[in-house]
Amino acid sequence: MQTPSADAMPHAPALASAGAGQLAQFFIPAAASLQERRPRTLKHDDTFAVFDHNGDALSGPGSPEGIFHRDTRYLSHLYLTIGGLRPMLLSSTLRDDNATLTCDLTNPDLFNGEGRLVLAHDLVHIRRSRFLWKAACFERLVVRNFDEEPRRISLELTFEADFADLFEVRGTRRERRGESHAPEIDASRVTLSYTGLDKRRRVTTLSFDPAPTRLTGRDAIFTLDLAPRETRSLFLEVTCGTEGANRPPRRAFFSGLRDARRALRAATARAASITTSNDIFNEAARRSLSDLAMLTTDTPEGPYPYAGIPWFSTVFGRDALITALETLWLDPAIARGVLGHLAANQAIATDPAADAEPGKILHEVRHGEMAELGEVPFRRYYGSVDSTPLFVMLAGAYLERTGDIATLRGLWPHIEAALSWIEEHGDRDGDGFVEYGRQTADGLINQGWKDSHDSVFHADGALARGPIALAEVQAYVYGAWRAAAAVALRLGDAERAAAFDMRAEALREAFDKRFFDVELGTYVLALDGDKRPCRVRTSNAGHALLTGIAFPERAPSVVAMLMSAPFFCGWGVRTLGAAEARYNPMSYHNGSVWPHDNALIAAGCARYGFQQEAARIFEGLFAASTYIDLRRLPELFCGFPRQRTQGPTFYPVACTPQAWAAAAPLSLLQSCLGLGFDPGEAQISFTEPVLPDFLDDVVLRNLVIGGGSADVALRRSGRSVVVDVLDRKGPVRVLTKS
Repeated sequence: MQTPSADAMPHAPALASAGAGQLAQFFIPAAASLQERRPRTLKHDDTFAVFDHNGDALSGPGSPEGIFHRDTRYLSHLYLTIGGLRPMLLSSTLRDDNATLTCDLTNPDLFNGEGRLVLAHDLVHIRRSRFLWKAACFERLVVRNFDEEPRRISLELTFEADFADLFEVRGTRRERRGESHAPEIDASRVTLSYTGLDKRRRVTTLSFDPAPTRLTGRDAIFTLDLAPRETRSLFLEVTCGTEGANRPPRRAFFSGLRDARRALRAATARAASITTSNDIFNEAARRSLSDLAMLTTDTPEGPYPYAGIPWFSTVFGRDALITALETLWLDPAIARGVLGHLAANQAIATDPAADAEPGKILHEVRHGEMAELGEVPFRRYYGSVDSTPLFVMLAGAYLERTGDIATLRGLWPHIEAALSWIEEHGDRDGDGFVEYGRQTADGLINQGWKDSHDSVFHADGALARGPIALAEVQAYVYGAWRAAAAVALRLGDAERAAAFDMRAEALREAFDKRFFDVELGTYVLALDGDKRPCRVRTSNAGHALLTGIAFPERAPSVVAMLMSAPFFCGWGVRTLGAAEARYNPMSYHNGSVWPHDNALIAAGCARYGFQQEAARIFEGLFAASTYIDLRRLPELFCGFPRQRTQGPTFYPVACTPQAWAAAAPLSLLQSCLGLGFDPGEAQISFTEPVLPDFLDDVVLRNLVIGGGSADVALRRSGRSVVVDVLDRKGPVRVLTKS
């Protein structure tokens, strides 16, 4: 997906030059499976949290749990006990809109020191309700005694803040750390703090309401005398980065909950809605939209989807650009925010340590102590080869979707700078292709979306030597030239538009000659530093269909390869064919299934008229989601063949939720329906729409075009799909094309 910082190399990383024996590339060690714990995640803006099903955060080696703010873990341990024992789990769920986590618990059998039963199980109910809002975590514990007798209940919350940098949590070892300070304690508040080597003081404040019976620097004990059927509420507020607000946590809980729910409703209200004949898919679609709303952070330039939780809850260029492309049809505001924020942070100078060059688009931003000190190179890092052409592609797609020429006029200098980077820096040897190669020994080794150390290789398995020209990157560059031509034409510069089109066509011809392998029946993975082709069948070829760089006569064989048994495992298209040298269905990039990769491949299939194949991909991923907690597609899963009555095999450290995975079902729906927009004509079109087998009808509401909108229903009728307009506002036309 991203880079080792954004999707790391969880297997055998290359060695860094930073020091003897030190592992490089900031890999994620697979010491513990996230799937074993099935974590519950919350996020708001720059704060996210990972809890277990009980609502606890359990510290320990390899644990990603806790409350994080701007790449630092502000609370590493939070553990609730009743009578000294952990409560028993009844249920644990996130609201459909991701606003709150609710955990229902009850007491186990409690014994005194002499071994006598003093409280039988299931007599005390505890409900934990929790949410994040404005750099704080709010919790309400509602305790009710269902016994017929009065009961004295002892609840204890133990807590700890390690102030670990996110990269430490991910497994990077540090020789030195800053100074942890003694806790500051009063009747209802504890302040934990740490001063890092960057001289910044980081503070966590825990505030309780009512005041605990006893409060120390590591635990809070509440002794509750409950009459039969009596209910008592306790409130906790954990603030990150401040000394805490001077307000009762009880009042802050209810006002914050109201504001958090309003913000999520506002984020989802602007998007089109989806209702279908399949209730399970409706759940999956709602979860996708809710996850995207939760992952999206408001920046000064607009909404920006952070990549994923737990490792990538920050700005990533490639991920956000692809997420915006996947969701452009239903919520163009995301694309506008992504374009604006990336333009505001576009590189303007050469900085080898950051892999930055003028015009290049961001790869990743980090705010933690290690980034500030340069212990990791990601404070503001530009080491992705594809973000820059994807930026131009998204700009053109946004204009095509919305007709918003004013926004594009403001972005035009940034588009020109990006095109200059493609010409002057991206094409390192002047052969017309864009290559990547890190500028320092600490930069990322592989800088495409498949960024594992072993993801680019030759047919015999030998790793390719750089600089490397990836197949999909050339496709994106082609898309960028075509997009730039369309924008230039709309801005009144027909001469430059023609020149951009000529660049695109020249690249298309060269790409076909150098990358298409007749014997393989598909495009090679890459050209290495000696311009030798990496004759490996991979899913990368599907991205050539996405942008249209593939000649029409090449498409059938590429599609046939991707849908063949070595690639299509039943759940989706594998990243690497099963017959290839480095195939491993449990690997990160060499045989796994990535939802976003499949969504882009399906969009490419539909572009060349292979909607039935797109529908087959859609069915596979939907079937996988039915076996997954919360119907939430993860970042990736293993590429083992689909077996009847069995679900997919999970990847141990896959992030969930992940923005471009959450958006994949939404993109797949568009591809199958052939949904397109012409804002100049206020026209919505459906080109040769098909419905996958699990859907008989689909209703899309609030499809915005120009100053109007339409609600549209599509239903299966024999072998065709009938389109009906349910409602329209403004002069909107809806057409079916064949």
